Amino acid sequence: MKENGRKHGVLSPCAACKLLRRRCAPECIFAPYFPADEPQKFASVHKVFGASNVNKMLQELPEHNRSDAVSSMVYEANARVRDPVYGCVGAISSLQRQVDSLQNQLALAQAEVVRMRMHQFGSTSSSNPGNGSSENLPAHQSKAFFCVDMVDQANMGESLWSY
Repeated sequence: MKENGRKHGVLSPCAACKLLRRRCAPECIFAPYFPADEPQKFASVHKVFGASNVNKMLQELPEHNRSDAVSSMVYEANARVRDPVYGCVGAISSLQRQVDSLQNQLALAQAEVVRMRMHQFGSTSSSNPGNGSSENLPAHQSKAFFCVDMVDQANMGESLWSY
């Protein structure tokens, strides 16, 4: 059985102490967050932030926030290893460009739907001579023709990263 990355009865050093080649004390601040079976987790955090800085950050935080802080550090460290210049900001920027592109595609598709409905309305109204009211149209055509949710055009071109 394991508890906080340690086996009962055997003092197995956490990943941090193992990498730093030091004895893992029972009150080791790293042990709950860097278990021995996940050595790469601490290795990437140590490479980017340094063990001393991680230690200081964890000590300054309340215990209930430390797990989230470690998750954030691991994410940022892995992103920095993949992209040393931009880190997770590069990933976020890439995702923002994808969102912008998909919003543009959605707006074009919605405009095409409106165009097709107008074309359908034009051909339906010319084949149904009457007073132009919707009572001569089938139930599915009597609805508003412009009930398509449109993308907010004012903010569509703005990127979160532009100044």
